[in-house]
Amino acid sequence: MKKILTVVSFIILSWTSITNAQNKYESYFSDWPEGQTPSVIGKRVANRFMESPHFNYGFPGNPIFIFYPEVCTWYGALRFAEAIRDKEILQKLIDRFEPLFNTEKKLIPIPDHVDNTVFGAVPLELYIQTKEQKYLDLGKTIADAQWILPEKQKNNPLSVDYDKRGLTWQTRMWIDDMFMITAVQSQAYRATHDRKYIDRAASEMVVYLDSLQQPNGLFYHAPDVPYFWGRGDGWMAAGMSILLKELPKDNANYSKILNGYKKMMSTLLKYQDKNGMWHQLIDKPDLSWAETSCTGMFTFAFINGVKSGALEEDEYGPAARKGWLGLIKYIDEKADVHEVCEGTNKKNDLQYYLDRKRNIGDMHGQAPILWCAAALIN
Repeated sequence: MKKILTVVSFIILSWTSITNAQNKYESYFSDWPEGQTPSVIGKRVANRFMESPHFNYGFPGNPIFIFYPEVCTWYGALRFAEAIRDKEILQKLIDRFEPLFNTEKKLIPIPDHVDNTVFGAVPLELYIQTKEQKYLDLGKTIADAQWILPEKQKNNPLSVDYDKRGLTWQTRMWIDDMFMITAVQSQAYRATHDRKYIDRAASEMVVYLDSLQQPNGLFYHAPDVPYFWGRGDGWMAAGMSILLKELPKDNANYSKILNGYKKMMSTLLKYQDKNGMWHQLIDKPDLSWAETSCTGMFTFAFINGVKSGALEEDEYGPAARKGWLGLIKYIDEKADVHEVCEGTNKKNDLQYYLDRKRNIGDMHGQAPILWCAAALIN
C-alpha cells in the first residue's frame, strides 16, 4: 500500500508540475482581444491563401513553377489546419495539391537550389497528416536530392567540397538557407523518423552559425553584406526554432545550436519596438520601417522557444504576445498583410535595404502569420 501511495503521489506531483508549466506560458498565449485569436486570424489568412492562384514572382499569372513564398504559406496553412483540426481546410489544401500529380505537374520545382527544394516540405506535411504514400514518395525524393551531388555539379569545386564535408551541395552561405534546408529536412525526419535527415540539417546549421553569426548573435545577410536585414535574420530564427523542436538532444550539435539560438533571441528581444514590431534593418529602427515578415518570423521563434522551455517564459512570453498583437494590426479586411519587404537580393548598400518596396499581400508576410497561429494553438 505504501508503494502504491508513493507512486500515486509521484504521478500527481509530475502532472501538477507539467500543468503549472503549461499554465505559466498559456497565461501569455490566451485571453486574446475579440477577433484577434490565433484561430480567427489563422482562418482568415488560410482562406486568403486558398483562394489565391499559384504565383511566381517573376511571372505573375503565368508561373513557371511554384516559388518558395507560396510553399512557406502552404506549409503554414497545413500546420494551422492540423492545429485546429479543421478537415475542411485540410481538404482544400489537398485539392490544391492534387493537380500537381497530373495536369499541373510542370509547376513542381526542380530541386536544384535551396529555394526550390523547400517545396518538399508540403508533400511531406500532407503525408504526415494523411499517410498517403504518394506524398511521402514525392517529398522524400526531393529531400534526398538535396544531399545527392548531381553529375553536372561534379565540375563545380565548391559543390564538390561541400559534398565531401557531408553538407548539401546546395550550400551557398546565405542566411535564408537555414529555413529552406532545415524545413524540408526536418519534415523528412518527421515523416520517416530517419535520423539522417535531422542530423544532417543540424550539421549544416552549425556551419552557418560558425560562418555567419556575429558577436551580437545576429546574422549579416551574407558574409560580404554587413547588414542585419530583418527577413534574412527571420529565416534563421524560424529555422533554428524548427530544428530545435525536432532535434534529439543526444545529437552532438544540439547544445551548440541551442546556444546560438539563445544568443540571437536575446539580442532580438532588445530590438523589439514598443508596438511589438521589428524593423527592416534590425539594429537601425530609427532609420528603417517596421516590417511584418521579420516580425512574424521572430515572434514564431519566440513562441516555439517559450513552449519548448528553451526560452524563459516570463521574459519572452510577453514579447511573443506583443509581437502577435502588433503584427496582426497590419492585416487588412481582405486578410492581406501590409508592410512586407519585397524579395531582396544581397547588396552591400545601406540605402538599398532602406528603399526596398513595401508589398501588400506578399506571401513572404502571409506565411509567418500562419506559422505563429499554429504555434500559439499547438
